[in-house]
Amino acid sequence: MQDQINNLPKLAKDKHKENKTFFKKLKKKPPKQLDYLMQELHEDEFERTDCLECANCCKTTGPLFTPKDINRIAKFFRMKEQQFIETYLRLDEENDYVLQSVPCTFLGADNYCSIYDVRPKACSEFPHTDRKKFQQISNLTLKNVAICPAAYNIVEEMKKRIQL
Repeated sequence: MQDQINNLPKLAKDKHKENKTFFKKLKKKPPKQLDYLMQELHEDEFERTDCLECANCCKTTGPLFTPKDINRIAKFFRMKEQQFIETYLRLDEENDYVLQSVPCTFLGADNYCSIYDVRPKACSEFPHTDRKKFQQISNLTLKNVAICPAAYNIVEEMKKRIQL
């Protein structure tokens, strides 16, 4: 798995132009059954992929924290929201709350998340490959294929299954 993770940025870079062209066409004319296909590809891939073997998303990127996330996680820690923000978060360039640093503070050495049951929405939905109206998040997907081996595999399979 580590070899695959190490090679992923290069693989994604090599496929970037091809993927960008594909997503541009997909956005213009998405197939009627795209959401169903993406759900199927997502489920098939995650039957084969164990996130605990990888956790590259937690090691290399930080999620956005919504106000609901902050409230829920602060309650979990029995902290005031402001105390949680000051302890763990910072504002990024777009004025969104993100982690102060990566890897994620809540990631254990065993790749388990210490706040898994209350984790941010961005984490629970990652890599967003089963999202409705998938064609609308092509820029995000282009980034995620360089981070997540499962997202990379899903996009490669999607290109085989959808003729544009």
